[in-house]
Formats: sequence, C-alpha cells, structure tokens
Amino acid sequence: MAPRSPLRGNARADAAVGVHRMAVLTAGATLALIFVGGVVTNTGSALAVPDWPTTFGYPMFLYPWSRMVGGILYEHGHRLIGSLVGVLTVALAVGLWRATLPRRVRVLGLIAVAAVIAQGVLGGLRVVLLQNTLGVVHGVLAQTFFALIAALAVLTSREWAEAPLGGPVAGGAALRRLSWLALGLIYLQVVLGAVVTHQGLGLHVHLMVGGLVAVLVLWLAARVLGSHGDRRAIARPARLLAGLVTVQLFLGLGSYLSRFTAWGPAMPASAALAFPLVHRLGGALLLGTALVLALRTARLAGSRQPTVGGGRILDEVPA
Repeated sequence: MAPRSPLRGNARADAAVGVHRMAVLTAGATLALIFVGGVVTNTGSALAVPDWPTTFGYPMFLYPWSRMVGGILYEHGHRLIGSLVGVLTVALAVGLWRATLPRRVRVLGLIAVAAVIAQGVLGGLRVVLLQNTLGVVHGVLAQTFFALIAALAVLTSREWAEAPLGGPVAGGAALRRLSWLALGLIYLQVVLGAVVTHQGLGLHVHLMVGGLVAVLVLWLAARVLGSHGDRRAIARPARLLAGLVTVQLFLGLGSYLSRFTAWGPAMPASAALAFPLVHRLGGALLLGTALVLALRTARLAGSRQPTVGGGRILDEVPA
C-alpha cells in the first residue's frame, strides 16, 4: 500500500484545490487573450478602435454588439477578454490569501494583479501613444503574465502540496541548472520574437536563438527522460517541451515564409495569418511548460522529507 501523504485531507491542501482550479481557468483565459491579441496585431486592427478607455465614445462594456464587425470586433473583443482576465486574476489573488498558502505564493498573486493592471494600461496607451515601442513591451508582458499564472497553477496544485515520496533525483543540481538555463533562453526568444513582430528588427538573431533553444530543450528532455522517465512530475513536462519546440520550428518556418519571402503573397490568406498566430501561442506554451519543469526540477533537486507531525510541508519546499 502506498504511503499516505501527511497533507492528504489537510485543510490547507483542501482549500488550495479551488484556488488551483481558478489558476488553471485564468491561465486558459490568458491563452485566449494572447491568441486574440495576435489576431489584432497580425490583421492590423490595433487602431480599429481609435480611443481608449472608451470605444468610439461608449463606455467599454456598453458598446453595441451590432457594431462589432471586422477589426472593431478583434480590438474590442480583445479588450473585453482582457477585462475578464483581470477579474479572474483579482479573484485568484483573493483566493490565495484566504487559503493561507505560503507568503511567497500569496505575494506572487499580488504581483499577478499588478501585472494585469499594467498590461491593461499598456494596451490602452499603445492605441494612443508609441504604438510599436509599447507593442513590444505589451507582447512580452503578456507572455510573462501567462508564465506567472502557470507557476501559480503549479504551486497551488495538490501534487505540489503533497510530500514527494522518495529522495532527491540523481544529478538533480545539474538538471535544475539546465532547466533554468532553458527557461532563460526561451524567455529571451520571446522578447526577440516581440521585437520582430512589432518592429521588424532582429530577425537573424531570433532565428539563431531559436536554433539554440531547440538544441537545448531537446537535450534537456533527453536528460530527463533518459535518467528519470519514471518520475511523472518532470517526465510529462519534458515530453511536452520537446513536442512543443518541434512544432514551434515548423510554425516559425511558416511564419518566416509568409512574412519575409516571396512565398507569402502566394499563400492563402488564412495560412499566412495562422502561422504567426499559432507560433505566438506556441511560444507562450513553451515558456509556461519550461517554467513548470524548472520549478519541479528545483523542488526534486532540493526536496526534504516532510515533518509528519508539524504539517508544514507547504513551507518546507521551494515556492
């Protein structure tokens, strides 16, 4: 019979279940927001609504649905989904606080609220001021925010709350360093991608770093699966990471051909739009998955056995 975790049935762990579900829901809504933001950018709809925070003089939530067509639909819909993400983020932060999770986790919830407010302001200022420059910052912050919410989903999960059964992984310190290196390189690639998208600069650097990301991620996945394929907590994100980076290479090639070569005009309009859109979404998923793997390898590399009597395992693992 498998050992029983000291936290199974613990009130703190039970309270975290609802918060975890809220974090997952917020992450899903953020992905939808990133996708619609890509539609706005790649269809040139950012100025379809010329004012902010109003929409053609209407309060945002009172703009008539019958007038939401074409670029107005994309831009105004993006604002509405952004508002939904903001509400979910505030609810998540409140839930983190009420669940009495470790202080570091609750602080991350407050940072998420600050980030979503900043993102909304940046999105509005992009309409009325410094469109290209703020577009880069807006795009990077969107990806960063998604990764933050993904981290909160991990840190509030029952799997994280329960004590790891078994000792630290062999070579865990090296694996942890490699995971964080991969995460850092992926984040750099996200920044470069935003610069290419909004300013048309740095394409060759973006392509070069993309190749480095692919090599490093596949090496990391091979290390994890080769030595620790039986540890689902790290094997699953490692497999997903390898699959995502493979798909990203294909989508990146399609995006390059559609935008920077003579093949672009010959492509169907739907394909020319789909490649960069899905590539942007893939970048967010790659970043979020890399962060999940980095968090879990860090925990396994330095995990300690739980204090059975104290019930304080949530405070004894990295958060």
